[in-house]
Amino acid sequence: MAENKSKKLPQFNSSQELVEFFDTHDLGEYASELPEVHFDVDIKRNHYLVSVDENLMNKLLTVASEQQVSVEMLVDSWLKEKLLSAT
Repeated sequence: MAENKSKKLPQFNSSQELVEFFDTHDLGEYASELPEVHFDVDIKRNHYLVSVDENLMNKLLTVASEQQVSVEMLVDSWLKEKLLSAT
């Protein structure tokens, strides 16, 4: 019969303690202590990758930083504005 090599999981007072513990420990060593979890994933949006010239990307990064938004959010909003004005 195979021997159970899983270690006993210590008790934690917060989720932060748990995160810090597994920053320095192998999750696989505690596999038998972890609960089985079931969940559904419902992806409703598609995301597409688009190539952007390096100089243009640098300018986008600068503007996004100035506006304190991600480049993705900036480009998305600009494209929506452009498409609305084109129709």
